[in-house]
Amino acid sequence: MTTPLLSLQGLCKHYPLGTRLFHAPQVVRAVQDITLRIWPGQNLGLVGESGCGKSTLGRTVLRLIEPTQGQILMEDTDVTALSSRELRRFRRRAQMIFQDPYSSLNPRMNVGQILREPLQIHALCATPAQQLQRAEELLEQVGLPTTSLSRYPHEFSGGQRQRIGIARALAVQPQLIIADEPVSALDVSIQAQIINLLLDVQAQQPGLTYLFVSHDLKVVEHMCHRVAVMYLGRLAEVASTQALYRTPRHPYTQALLASVPRPPDYVQLPQSGTPGGAPRKKLKLFADAESPSLLSPPSGCAFHPRCLRYHEAGKPERCRSEVPALRTVTAATDGDDGHQVACHLA
Repeated sequence: MTTPLLSLQGLCKHYPLGTRLFHAPQVVRAVQDITLRIWPGQNLGLVGESGCGKSTLGRTVLRLIEPTQGQILMEDTDVTALSSRELRRFRRRAQMIFQDPYSSLNPRMNVGQILREPLQIHALCATPAQQLQRAEELLEQVGLPTTSLSRYPHEFSGGQRQRIGIARALAVQPQLIIADEPVSALDVSIQAQIINLLLDVQAQQPGLTYLFVSHDLKVVEHMCHRVAVMYLGRLAEVASTQALYRTPRHPYTQALLASVPRPPDYVQLPQSGTPGGAPRKKLKLFADAESPSLLSPPSGCAFHPRCLRYHEAGKPERCRSEVPALRTVTAATDGDDGHQVACHLA
């Protein structure tokens, strides 16, 4: 476990919005200076608010979106330097499960064609009979009957379509799967089935690694070994799941965890048994400031306008003027970069 499976070094993705007369060109810095490592067999959860750059980062890793700058290393392969032909070969090692099971499958292809296509592209089966056999094995692996091969995506429910998407990702036996909110469009009961399926597949294929993009902190806690928290395109905190959920260091992480819905704590009911009770007082999580835009992010630490710790500390100048570096606060071990946080006041 000494060699990371995936290493990101200073990865950035910027979207220029064009120029306006007498105005400087606007740039959306969707992903900014991401440095991250994932080891074989580990699951890394990527969490944060909607629009913070999670999905963009996942797609950039596979070069579905071209990075603006930085380096992507898959073991000894520099993904950012691959040609189109080399990139196709690379994608046998890394696959993606998309968020929307309704638009990620080609409606003109039946399930058999969808599953056989990657086998044909990567020449993994010598004959059509072997392709058919492999497609049947994949359906059985994800809990669907082999009779589904002749059916089309519109004939399946959302959970079944997501299982087909998982089967398609597994067809080439990848080392890395990027799961972009794979359960967010599904019912809660179906979500549990898909999460358990992903974990069962990983148990059957030692070394399989997930980069799990999600906004559901409970799912990430169950699924992942380590968690990276993003805010406005940058990493705010990276730690093992246990450390991050028990002792979060960044004020944004603390606010995220405190905002997870929980059953309210009620005081003891009166002796008469009348219904009611006093709900727990709601905690203040963020300062009274609007969420900033990626078009015009705050200077210094992007979180400082909403940070309670910043206001309680007397609004230090350093928070307003200097971007905090991601520093290690707990020693790293083999297969783990330790607890890292990007905060001047942590």
